[in-house]
Order: sequence, then structure tokens, then C-alpha cells
Amino acid sequence: MNSFETIVQIKNELAKKIVGQEEMIDALLIGLLTNGHILLEGVPGLAKTTTVNSLAKVINVDFKRVQFTPDLLPSDIIGAQIYDMKTGEFKIKKGPIFTNLLLADEINRAPAKVQSALLEVMQERQVTIAENSFKIDKPFLVLATQNPIEQEGAYTLPEAQLDRFMFKIVVSYNTKEQEYEIAKMASSNEKIDLEKIITKEELFKLKDEILNVHIDKELEEYIVDIICATRDPKSYGLEELSEQIEFGASPRATIDMFKAVKAQAYLRGNDYVSPIDIALIVKNILRHRIILSYEAQAQDINVDDVIDKIVEKINIP
Repeated sequence: MNSFETIVQIKNELAKKIVGQEEMIDALLIGLLTNGHILLEGVPGLAKTTTVNSLAKVINVDFKRVQFTPDLLPSDIIGAQIYDMKTGEFKIKKGPIFTNLLLADEINRAPAKVQSALLEVMQERQVTIAENSFKIDKPFLVLATQNPIEQEGAYTLPEAQLDRFMFKIVVSYNTKEQEYEIAKMASSNEKIDLEKIITKEELFKLKDEILNVHIDKELEEYIVDIICATRDPKSYGLEELSEQIEFGASPRATIDMFKAVKAQAYLRGNDYVSPIDIALIVKNILRHRIILSYEAQAQDINVDDVIDKIVEKINIP
């Protein structure tokens, strides 16, 4: 079985339990294959937990879920040093961060200390408890969710912390036909057991293969132009956007785009990157990294529309 067939088989297995939500599944696979973390924004009940749990079973890795609440402490996530009354010694109790797939549910419900503790581990991929440092096992992916309709008791993620996520995916409702399938599946007595498709070792081989996906120098320069246009729109003939964009995307956006377009091409069965691959992921990479001005927000200008204008203006090589 070749690599593309493996990806298809993983998706087919997930389809037994997940109806629709192809963009979320692709994003999770890209994150896993490129060491990127994913932020999901959507109302409750759109199969976010079910999807990541199912993916963990299919690729045979560990999965844990943390429900973020206002009273959560950093030690509830990373672990703590505790005193053992029997032995009279201190020992380390590891938290749920020690896993392969971590679902941080409603991350904006927890205060800044907890958010920063999680985001530090995402960046460093290691945890320090008392005087001990522990490496997080590979692969390691954080899937954080936030509910856009919650306002009370919510702590908005700072822009600098949002930048640590490779993608921000806006999860929308299913179609009418998909909704019917979901209701039928949920009301059935049939038990669905998911098969394990690949091992961790096979997953690491896929990651290595992605590094060999070819991208032309012209496309690399095209990506850099898109990022630079978010910072200096006037230089690209986008004077109207200079009043709408307060801050453009950081260098992390460029790095993530270079990695993600190769994985996107790989998921489509190609060994080279095309402009289509860039178009498929550009909004997911940039929508949480472009900060709109107060004037733009007052006019209800959408960041996705701003990205569309940039992509339309810059010539595809």
C-alpha cells in the first residue's frame, strides 16, 4: 500500500463515524504530519471531540481531553510534585499534557496562566515540573477549541499566543443531507469499531516523505509575497487595506505555510506543490494572524475578505 492509499484509508475509516467535516480532518492530518497545532472555532455539537478521538484510534496514538474552566490551574494540565505520605518522599504526578493528541476544549474559558502553560509546552515540547524536565513524546498535537458565542467567563487568547497555532479552522454546520445521516447514525443501535490503520513508526515515515515534496522557487516567493502584503499592503497596490490592517502576519506564518502546503499537496496525492494547495490553506494559516484596525472592525469587515483581496491582487506564478 502506497502512502496516498494510506491517507485515503485513514479518511475512509474516519468516515464510518464522522459525517462531513473534511476540512477539519485534513487540518488534523496536516498538523500531525508537520508538527503544527490547530485552533478550532465553532459552536458545540459539531463532532470536534469525536473527530480527534476517532483519529487517535485510527492512527494508534494516545488521546486525552481537558475541559477548560475558569478555576483550572496550570498544574491540572502539566502535572505537579506531590508528597507521598507512605514513602515520605516527593514524586512527580504527570498531567494530561503527556499524550500524543490533546484536546483542549474551550481554551478561552481558562485564565491566562493556564493558557500560557499550555502554549509554552506547545512551543517547547517539554514540561518542567519542580526541578525536572520531561520531553513530550512524538507525535504531539494540541487541538484547541473555542466557542464563538460564549462571552461571559471567557478569556480571549492574546494575539501572540494565537500565533503559535498553525491553523485556525472555522467549523460550520453540516448540510441538510449530512444532518440526516448524523441523526440516523446517532439513533442506531449499531456499534462502530474503528480499525487501526497505521502505527506511530509508519506515521513518522509519512512525515519524512512530506519533506521531500517539491515546491518551485516561484511558489515559495509567491507565499512570501502574500505574507509581506499583510504587513505592507501599499507596496502591493492594496492601499485600501492599509487602513484596515493594524498588524500583519508574523514570520511563523511563512514557516507554517511552507510546511503546510507540502502536506496539503501530499494529502491530494501529489509529490509537488501547486497554487491550488496554497489557495486551500491560506485562510487557515492567516485568519488568526492578521489583526484588523478598529475602523475595519467597526465596519464589520471580515478577515477572510481581506485575505481574498490580497490573494486576488498578487499574481500567481
